[in-house]
Amino acid sequence: MASVWWPCLILALLSGLAASGFPRSPFQLLGKRSLPEGVADGIEVYSTKINSKVTSRFAHNVVTTRAVNRADTAKEASFDVELPKTAFITNFTLTIDGVTYPGNVKEKEVAKKQYEKAVSQGKTAGLVKASGRKLEKFTVSVNVAAGSKVTFELTYEELLKRHKGKYEMYLKVQPKQLVKHFKIDVDIFEPQGISMLDAEASFITNDLLGSALTKSFSGKKGHVSFKPSLDQQRSCPTCTDSLLNGDFTITYDVNRESPGNVQIVNGYFVHFFAPQGLPVVPKNVAFVIDISGSMAGRKLEQTKEALLRILEDMKEEDYLNFILFSGDVSTWKERLVQATPENLQEARMFVKSMEDKGMTNINDGLLRGISMLNKAREEHRVPERSTSIVIMLTDGDANVGESRPEKIQENVRNAIGGKFPLYNLGFGNNLNYNFLENMALENHGFARRIYEDSDADLQLQGFYEEVANPLLTGVEMEYPENAILGLTQNTYQHFYDGSEIVVAGRLVGEDVNSFKADVKGHGMDFQVEVTTEKITLWNRAVPSTFSWLDTVTVTQDGLSMMINRKKNMVVSFGDGVTFVVVLHQVWKKHPVHRDFLGFYVVDSHRMSAQTHGLLGQFFQPFDFKVSDIRPGSDPTKPDATLVVKNHQLTVTRGSQKDYRKDASIGTKVVCWFVHNNGEGLIDGVHTDYIVPNLF
Repeated sequence: MASVWWPCLILALLSGLAASGFPRSPFQLLGKRSLPEGVADGIEVYSTKINSKVTSRFAHNVVTTRAVNRADTAKEASFDVELPKTAFITNFTLTIDGVTYPGNVKEKEVAKKQYEKAVSQGKTAGLVKASGRKLEKFTVSVNVAAGSKVTFELTYEELLKRHKGKYEMYLKVQPKQLVKHFKIDVDIFEPQGISMLDAEASFITNDLLGSALTKSFSGKKGHVSFKPSLDQQRSCPTCTDSLLNGDFTITYDVNRESPGNVQIVNGYFVHFFAPQGLPVVPKNVAFVIDISGSMAGRKLEQTKEALLRILEDMKEEDYLNFILFSGDVSTWKERLVQATPENLQEARMFVKSMEDKGMTNINDGLLRGISMLNKAREEHRVPERSTSIVIMLTDGDANVGESRPEKIQENVRNAIGGKFPLYNLGFGNNLNYNFLENMALENHGFARRIYEDSDADLQLQGFYEEVANPLLTGVEMEYPENAILGLTQNTYQHFYDGSEIVVAGRLVGEDVNSFKADVKGHGMDFQVEVTTEKITLWNRAVPSTFSWLDTVTVTQDGLSMMINRKKNMVVSFGDGVTFVVVLHQVWKKHPVHRDFLGFYVVDSHRMSAQTHGLLGQFFQPFDFKVSDIRPGSDPTKPDATLVVKNHQLTVTRGSQKDYRKDASIGTKVVCWFVHNNGEGLIDGVHTDYIVPNLF
C-alpha cells in the first residue's frame, strides 16, 4: 500500500473549560474515605476495553477507559495508549459526567503547533509521540473533580501486514493498576477463509493465559477474547499491582486457493497477492558497514554477531561482499564472490577481525557497494537469474567526504538507477533517521531503526530474514486504465517469501465483472499442467495452483504465462512461438458434453525442425496433394484422395471451429478429415501418443 500518513491528535475542550476548571460533581463525598483496591493517587480505572473488528486485513480498533476520582479533591487522570507506528487515529472523545467533548485529528506538524498552543492556554490536548520499536504513544491528561467520572475513547485503524507467512496485530497492554473490568475482544472476518489463528501475551505465563484467553475460528470468521480476573492481573497472589504490562499479539493467515485475491466493495477494490511455493531467487548482496569510532564496543560486537548468523543463512548460489567505511573505504574482496563453504569460512574470519576507527564516510561506502553490484552484472559474474541488494548499517551522520544528505541521496539515486533496492539500518538514536529513510524509499527499499538493547544482534538478523528470500523481482500489478482511479503503489522491486503485496483503488463505472488484474513478475522457472478445473505451475518439484477465475501474468527470462479469467491461457517464448490453451465450458447438466480444452500453436514455423509429437510433426511444411473430389456417403460432405508421406488416403470434407479469437462461438474453418485415427498421416499409430499419466 502507499505510505500511511501518521496523524496526531488535538483535543480542544469547550470554551471556558480549562484543564483545571471542571466543576465539582454534585455527587462529591466530603471528608476522608478509605480508597478501594486498584486506586492510584485517588483515580480508579474501573474499566478498560479494547474492541477490534478486522475485515480483509483492515483493523478498526476502539480503546475505551473509564475512571472515577475517589479522592476528596480534584485529581489529574492520564490516558495513555500505545499504537502501532503503521496505524492512524480517526477519532477521540473525552466524556466527563455525561458531557462529551470531541477531538480534532490533525496531521503531525499542524498538530504539534496546536498542541503547544493549547497547553499554553491551559486547555486539554493530546499528542502522539514515538514509543519504542513498533509503537507510538498517545497521551492526554485531564483534571477531574472529586467524585466525577471520566471516559476516554480512542479509535484508530490499521492495515495489517503479512510477515513471515502471518498477519500480525499488536495490542499494547499497560493499565498500570488492577482494573475490575478489563477485556480485549477481537472479531476477524476474512472472505478467503481463515487457515490459522493464534494469540499470545508477553507478560503472562501460558498457564494463566490459557484460563483468561479464548480463541476460535471457523470458515471466514475468527474470534479472540482476553478477560483476566482481578486475581489473574496481580503480579503475585497478595500484590495490589498489575502484571499486565507488555504485548498482546494476535497472528492469523488466510486460505489461498490462488496467489491473488481481488475484493470489491462499494466501488473500491483491494487486490491481495501472495504466491506460495516459488523457488527463491539467488541474491547478490553488498553489505555496507559503518566501522567508525562511534561503533566501538557493544555496537560493533553485536553487528559482528548478526553478520555471523546471516552468513549461516547464505545459500551457495548467492554472491556477497563486505564494504567497510570509516574515514575511508575498504573491502573484503575486490569483487563479489560466491557463497561457497570455503568463501563463507573466510568471510567469518573477516567479520571477526573488523575493528572500529575514524570518521563516517557514508557517501563513498555506498557508492563502492553499488558500483560493485553494477560491475558484477555488467561483466556477467553473477547469475542472469538473480537479484541485487544493498544493505547499509550506520550509527551516525556523515562527517567526512560528501556530508550533505541531499547530495548523498542524489549520488546514490543516480548510481543505482532504479535497478535494485537499498535497505538502510540506523543503529541507535544519534543519527538522521529521516535521511536514511528517504534515501531507502526513493531506491525501492526501506529503513529500520536498530535499538541499542541487548537483542540488537537479533534485530539485525530479523531484518535480514525479511529480505533473505526474494521470490519475484520486477513485480507489476496492472489494471485497465479506463476502469480505475486513485491507484496505490502497484510496482515493487521484489516480492519476499511470507509477505504480501496489497494494491487498492477506486473503480470507474458499475461493471465489476469486466474488471481484471494482471500480475507480472520475474523469477519463475516452471512447467505447466492444465485441466478444465485448474492450472498448476511446477517450479522444480514445488507446485503453485491457479484457477480459471484468476487473471495472472508471470514472466521470466523471455518466457511468459498469462491466464485470462475464464477464457484461455497463453504461454509465449520471447519472440518465438506462442501456445494458447482455450477453456471451453458447457452447460453443467448436459447429458453428454463436458468442459474441454483446445490447444493452439501460434507462429508454429518458429519451432525447431526437430520438434515432434502429435501436433509438433506438422509444424514444419510438408508435401501433400488433394485430388479426385467426389460425392461421399453424406451428400453435404464430399470425399477426396489425399496423397501424403507416400500414402494414399480417403478424406472427407467438413468443418471445424477455431476458438482462438472467440472461445464461446469460434470461427468456422473448412478442412479435410482423415479417417482411422489419422492412420497414414501421422507418424506411427495414434496409440503411440497416448500416455496413462503425464505427472
